[in-house]
Amino acid sequence: MKGPAEIDVRALHDWLSAHRDLLVADLGELVGLETPSDDPALLARGLDWLETWVGERLGATTRRSLTAGGRHGSALVLEFAGDGAAPVVLLGHYDTVWPAGTLAEWPYTVDGDTASGPGVFDMKAGLVQAVWGLRALAHTGHEAPPVRLVLTGDEEIGSPVSRPVIERACADAAAVLVFEGSASGALKTARKGVGIFELTVTGREAHAGLEPEKGASAIDELARAVLALHALNDRETGTSVNVGLVRGGTASNVVAGRAWAQVDVRVRSRAEESRIDAALTALSTRDSRAGLRIAGGWNRPVMERSEGIAALAALAEAAAGRLGRTLGEAAVGGASDGNFVAALGVAVLDGIGAVGDGAHARHEHVSIPALAERAAVAAAVIGRFARDSRRAGE
Repeated sequence: MKGPAEIDVRALHDWLSAHRDLLVADLGELVGLETPSDDPALLARGLDWLETWVGERLGATTRRSLTAGGRHGSALVLEFAGDGAAPVVLLGHYDTVWPAGTLAEWPYTVDGDTASGPGVFDMKAGLVQAVWGLRALAHTGHEAPPVRLVLTGDEEIGSPVSRPVIERACADAAAVLVFEGSASGALKTARKGVGIFELTVTGREAHAGLEPEKGASAIDELARAVLALHALNDRETGTSVNVGLVRGGTASNVVAGRAWAQVDVRVRSRAEESRIDAALTALSTRDSRAGLRIAGGWNRPVMERSEGIAALAALAEAAAGRLGRTLGEAAVGGASDGNFVAALGVAVLDGIGAVGDGAHARHEHVSIPALAERAAVAAAVIGRFARDSRRAGE
C-alpha cells in the first residue's frame, strides 16, 4: 500500500482514463434519472439508484443514515471504513433545477469529448467523479482515510432539510470536498453569502379620488424602502441588493393598504453581512400610520477564503500540476452547501467537480476527458489524509 506521501497522481489518472467508458456510462444512467427538486417521487427513485450504484462501485458501508425529506429530497450519509480518525467528507447534491419531462426533449448526449444533458454539470458529473476517485484509490494500492459521503436532494432550493445533516456530518471532518462544478476549471475558494428577505408594508386604505388624505399608501412606503435598499449596492465590496419581486394594492382608485417585496442580497464578507443587517433593521415608514415588517434571513453564510481553504486548494493544485494541469481559484457570487461548511470553521474545497459550463441553462455540458483528471486530483487530495488515519491506528 502506498502512503499519503507517495500518492501517484499519474497512476490514479491512468487507471481512471482506462475506465473512461464506464464513467461516461455511469454518468449517462444518472442523468437519465430526472431528479427535479420539487418531485419527491423522482428524487426518491434517483437516491435509490445512487445508493445501489455506490455499493456496487465502492463496496459495503460501515454506517448508513437517511434523513427523510418529506416534500423535498432526502439526505443520505454513507460512511466507509475508518479507525476513529477524522473523516474526509465528500459532499454533493443529486437534485436539479430541471422539471420532469425535460429529458424527452433534451436527452443525455455524448458528442466527442463532451457530454450534455439536464443536470450533467450541476452536479451529476461531480458525483460520478467523487465515487470513481475513491474507487481509483483502492484499485491503485493507495491508502484512504475514513470517508463520509453525503448526498442531498434539496440544494437547489436552499437545503431546508439537509442543512442540519450537512452540519452534523462535517463538524468533525478533517476536510470537506464539495463536488460542485468548477468555475471554468478553477476551484471555488470563496463564495458570497446569500440573504432572502421579505418586506411587508401595511398602510391605510382610502378612496384615491374623494379623500386620499385619509389613506396611508403602502406602495408609497414600499417604493421608498426599495430605493433605500438599492442604495446599499456596492460594487467595490461585491455587495448586491436586488428587489426582484413586488406586489401591492387592490385597485388603481384605492390608496394601497398593503404591499410586499422579496429581496435577494449577496455579500462577500461578514462585515458586509452586518452592514446589510443594520440597514434592514433601520428601515422605517415615513407615515406613522403605516407599518413595515421584515422576514427571512441569511439562507447561506459567507464562505471567505480561509487558511484551511487555501491549504486544500494548494494540495489540489499540486496534484493537478503533476498531470500538467493548472486549476486556479475563483471567488463566485453563487452559493453552495460549502457555505455551511465554511461557517463551521472546517476546511472546505469547493468546485472540485466537473469542468464544463451552462449550469441551469440549455447548453449545460461537461468535458469527458476532465472526468478522469478531476477524479484523480480529488483522489490525491483525499489520500493525503490517510496519514492521520494510519497514525490513529498505531
